Order: sequence, then C-alpha cells, then structure tokens
Amino acid sequence: MRSWPVDDLPALDPDPFLDEMLRDEPVTRIRLAHGEGHAWLVTRYEDCRLVTSDHRFSREQVVGRDVTSMRPEPVASQTAGLQYIDPPRHNRLRRVVARAFTGRAMQRLRPMAERRAAALLDVMAAAGPPADLMEHLHGPFPVAVVRDFLGVDEKDWHRWAATGEALLSAGADSEERTKEAARTTRTRIAELLRHRRDESREDLAGVLALATVAGEITEDEAISLATAIQVSGGHAVRNNSGSMMYALLTHPGHLERLRREPELLPRAVDELFRYVPHRNGVGIPRVAVEDVVVGGQTIRAGEVVYNAYVAANRDPAVFPDPDELDFDRADGPHLAFGHGPHHCMAAIMARMEAEIMIGSVLTRFPGIRLAVPAEEVEFQLHGLIRGPRTLPVTW
Repeated sequence: MRSWPVDDLPALDPDPFLDEMLRDEPVTRIRLAHGEGHAWLVTRYEDCRLVTSDHRFSREQVVGRDVTSMRPEPVASQTAGLQYIDPPRHNRLRRVVARAFTGRAMQRLRPMAERRAAALLDVMAAAGPPADLMEHLHGPFPVAVVRDFLGVDEKDWHRWAATGEALLSAGADSEERTKEAARTTRTRIAELLRHRRDESREDLAGVLALATVAGEITEDEAISLATAIQVSGGHAVRNNSGSMMYALLTHPGHLERLRREPELLPRAVDELFRYVPHRNGVGIPRVAVEDVVVGGQTIRAGEVVYNAYVAANRDPAVFPDPDELDFDRADGPHLAFGHGPHHCMAAIMARMEAEIMIGSVLTRFPGIRLAVPAEEVEFQLHGLIRGPRTLPVTW
C-alpha cells in the first residue's frame, strides 16, 4: 500500500511517484488524502486503455461510496450527467451532447474564437511588453469560447471563470469553497436553461433545453452536463494551453520550427497534449464489477481503480523517448482526453482552441519569448489541473 500525497510539482515536471510506479509497480494499491480505504492505480498505456474501455469496470458503482480520493467533493453530480454513469444510459446522454459538438457547430464557433483571440491580443499589444499571457489570453480566451458555446451572456464571463477555479480547488481549506461553487454553478446553469426554453438558440444550452422539453434528459442531467463542459472548457483549457505555451517558450527550437512551418501546428498541438502533464494525480475512479486481471494483478470485484493518463502518455513501451517533445512523433494516440465510452467529447473544441491561441500568438508576436528565467515562472498551487499562474512574456 502506497500513500500518495500528490504534492505540487515544479512547472511541467512529471510526478516522480508516477514515474516510479510506471517503472516498478505499474498496477499498485494507493491511498489518497480524502475518503476511506484503498484503490488500485494503473499507469501503463495498455492497462489504462483496458480499464477505461472494459465493461467490467463501472463508474456508476462509485456513486454513494466514500472511496479514497484527492478532493472532498466530486466536481459533477454523481446522480446526473455523463461522468458517473455506464452504458446504456451513458450512450443516451452522450447522443444529446453530441448534437452540440458537430462539425457545423465547430465551423460556426471557430471564426468567433479567432476574433476573440485577435481582440485579446490587440489589447496586449497596445499595453506593450512585458505582458502576462495568462492574463491577456489563456485566462479570458477559453472562458469566452465556452461562454459562446454554452450561450452565457458576456457580462457574466468573469463570474463563471471564478466558479470554475473553485470547483477544482484541492487545498486543505477548500471544502466549503468547493460546495459553494457547486451550488452557484447549479443556480446559474438552471437559469440559463430556463431562458433557452423560451428563446431557442444554436448553442449547448439550447440543445440541452430542447432535450429536457422533449423528455430525453432530466433537468439534473442537463445541469451536470453543462457543468462538466464549463469546467473542462474554461478552467482546464486555460491551464492546459498555458502549459503548452510554456513548453514552447522553453523549447525555442520547436517554437522556431512552428514559425517556419505553420502547417505543422495541428500535429504539434497533438504532441503537446501528450507531453504536457495536464493534471495532478488522478480523476474519477472506476469499480470492478467482477474479478479482472490487469497487468498481472487480480483486481477483485468491488475494488476501486484509478487510471493515470499522464503516466500512460509517457509509457516508453508506446512512446519512445517519452520525455522528449517531438513534433515528428508517429506513435499511438495519446490518452490526454481519456479513452473508451468516457473519452472527452470536447476534444475537438480543445484542439481548435489550442491551435488558435498558439497560431495567433506566433503570427502577432513572432519574436515572443519569456520575460523572466523559466524557473521564475509561477505555477498554480493546490489545483487538480496544472498550469502557469502567470506567464510573463516580451517581444
């Protein structure tokens, strides 16, 4: 049994505990800061794919159990939404949300997002160097995009951003703050859905409102679905994209290559998703519904299992030289967006946002570079999602 405190780590350093487990004990028992009992931790790429796609592992079975975990409260409702349910109910909800993540919807959203990025960078250019990219771009841009996607009024964007931060807080004093953020989020989303039932639009709130009116999903399910997309589309993208830009700014050869070969950007973004450790620790667990052998270990029915995607993305059995940022990599697909039935539906939007942010910065500021030594860039503390707190740049 290993006690895993999941400490804050410098910049983009991989977690040494996960490195050790991947190398020496790829399937092992752990205990986390909150909850009761122990859980299995799976770190190898193929083992993670097995656990996330095999029907013998259930997310529904987690509901109501006080399992060992990193935070005192779940981010999303355990009784509604996609995160804590299994097929076939999961398939029903996913079909509804898929209506908002169509190619047509992304084509509609992309020019809006490009205008948002251009306007934000106009302000940064006018302010002059040095500037904080987190303040000027990586903070407001994902919130603006997810606001446009959900259909949130522009005057409310800053309140939604603050709530997203609180929902993923993991500090020792965060329990009440997390609960209050969950209550506030629920109230705001319920109000937005009521508006969309009276005024239909082609946004996620409109899709969810129509589905509730048609009886396809409940209001609780609609609220949980919107909450999950707010968190992943705002807070997670903010930090992930900030980490990507930090990775580029600390790899000047890669940055210069993207300037010379802008057509490489989609492939570079995909490699950055693999390379960047996007979270601390682990996310939502599963429960074995029968005995299953994983990586030579027998996980008994009823036991809890966590997947370490960030470890799997650096499994040397799949990704040679896994700690190297390599835009020419031709390895298997990474697991930054998960795998199996719970693969992140917003992946297409997250990729689009990363491409727009990086491409816009390189076009507008071809001489951009860090304004401080790399080791002086501050990263946020006590969060489940890793990323720079500030990112000072000059040009």
